[in-house]
Amino acid sequence: MFGICDLAIVPLRLEPSDRSEMTSQVLFGEHFRILEQTQKWSRIEMGYDSYEGWIDNKQFRIISESDYHTLQSTPAVLNADLIEYTTGSNNSLMPIPLGAAVTFLDHPALNVDNFAFEGLKASGMTSKQSLVQTAYMYLNAPYLWGGKTPFGIDCSGMVQMVYKLNGYDLLRDASQQATQGEALSFIEESEPGDLAFFDNEEGRIIHVGIIMEDNYIIHAHGKVRIDRLDHLGIYNIDTKRHTHKLRVIKKII
Repeated sequence: MFGICDLAIVPLRLEPSDRSEMTSQVLFGEHFRILEQTQKWSRIEMGYDSYEGWIDNKQFRIISESDYHTLQSTPAVLNADLIEYTTGSNNSLMPIPLGAAVTFLDHPALNVDNFAFEGLKASGMTSKQSLVQTAYMYLNAPYLWGGKTPFGIDCSGMVQMVYKLNGYDLLRDASQQATQGEALSFIEESEPGDLAFFDNEEGRIIHVGIIMEDNYIIHAHGKVRIDRLDHLGIYNIDTKRHTHKLRVIKKII
């Protein structure tokens, strides 16, 4: 079985319970494979990054296997505004966040509610220089574990969505993203748009941010913020101390 999210922002949970931890979110227009289903919950695998979790059965719509594969093979078209609206067949407005997928709206078999979208769209690959500019759209977004939108986002969600809006694919979690790209030996070799990863005392990757010019970094820590980056890690410009220990810098593009 297969599904598509027809609501603005839906939690993806670790376990099939409303009380379970939210590990990610499913945004409007994102499609997925259903791996397992109970009366109330479905365990799904996202079509975009193969991320798995549980979603409430009332918060998505079933689609056919052929429609799923159509979306898998169609270049993504995303909402490129902080917030925009889709209009349904009953002329009701639905707000959708930055990064929501409007790809399916051009497929009549999928757009059963006759959603219409007239906002700014992002599609195809952009230049690497656009990454930092896109990251600014998330500046001051509150930190939210599992979040993927300007209304609440985590460190890897911000990085994944920035890259996605510019046409590049990244995995969901920081530890997964750290397996991608080419490692650089020194900060001096990095360019704006490269990724810096940080680990904890056990050596596990727990944080990621996007490198900017002049040894600055944009990352989600309490909120999406800009701090200094040096060979030790992230230096918080407000508290005047290091908050994250640098592990590796990766060039994805």
